[in-house]
Amino acid sequence: MEKSKFGAGQIEANLKRARKDLSTAKSTIPVDEEWAYAIAYNAMLRAGRALMFSLGFRPKGKDQHKTVVDFCTGVLGQEYKNLTARFNRMRIKRHDFIYDPERPISKTEAGQSIENAEKFVLEIAARIKKGSSQAKLF
Repeated sequence: MEKSKFGAGQIEANLKRARKDLSTAKSTIPVDEEWAYAIAYNAMLRAGRALMFSLGFRPKGKDQHKTVVDFCTGVLGQEYKNLTARFNRMRIKRHDFIYDPERPISKTEAGQSIENAEKFVLEIAARIKKGSSQAKLF
């Protein structure tokens, strides 16, 4: 990761897209639970990137998705440990789904991942709205 400057527009664009991804995941689950899961993960990734941007950082180089997960884990802290651990499991499982599409994801698991993504996006949006003074870097 590296220090960088981002405008409010870039941060808001990522949050807006995260919200749209959540809506898309919900509408996709009846048709394709695996893809709904992947879209829910993307919502979390976009929100995580928005959090990074709001604090003056961006992922760089190899393993950017993991960098976003680790950053969010550090910033959100112990109170959100279970949610960020879920984000990391979703990262791994989404990778497996993309590169090994024969691994199934149940409708129940997809639904739970959408719920987790909603909580994650809402928390990050609230923190960004409050300003970076509320966030604690690791």
